[in-house]
Amino acid sequence: QVQLVESGGGLVQAGGSLRLSCTASGRTFSSYAMGWFRQAPGKERELVGAINWSGIITYYADSVKGRFTISRDNAKNTLYLQMNNLKPEDTAVYYCAASTKIGVTTQYAEYNYWGQGTQVTVSS
Repeated sequence: QVQLVESGGGLVQAGGSLRLSCTASGRTFSSYAMGWFRQAPGKERELVGAINWSGIITYYADSVKGRFTISRDNAKNTLYLQMNNLKPEDTAVYYCAASTKIGVTTQYAEYNYWGQGTQVTVSS
C-alpha cells in the first residue's frame, strides 16, 4: 500500500506556471506507475498525464500536450507535474494516483491509490 500527498497548487494568472508535487510513503514508490488526474466542478475526473515506473515512458492528454510535463524522482519518492502556459480551463482539483499495472496506464479503474487533491485556479 502507498500513501500519496499532493502539494503545489494555488492561484495563478493565465500564462503562468505551477509545479505540483506528489510525495509517496509506504510501499516502494518505484513499484508503481503513476498518473495525474484533474476534476473541474461538474465534470468527470480526467487523466492529465501518466508515467511508467522508470520515468522513461509518458503519456499526455491532448489538452495539455506541449504545456505540461510529468516526471518522477524515485530516490525522493516524488512525482511532479510541471504546468506552463496555464489557461483558465486548467482550473480543477488535481490528484495524483498510483497503479500496480506494468507500463503506463490511462484507465481510471487501473489506479489503486489516490491522494486527497490540490486546487489549481487559473484566472483570466
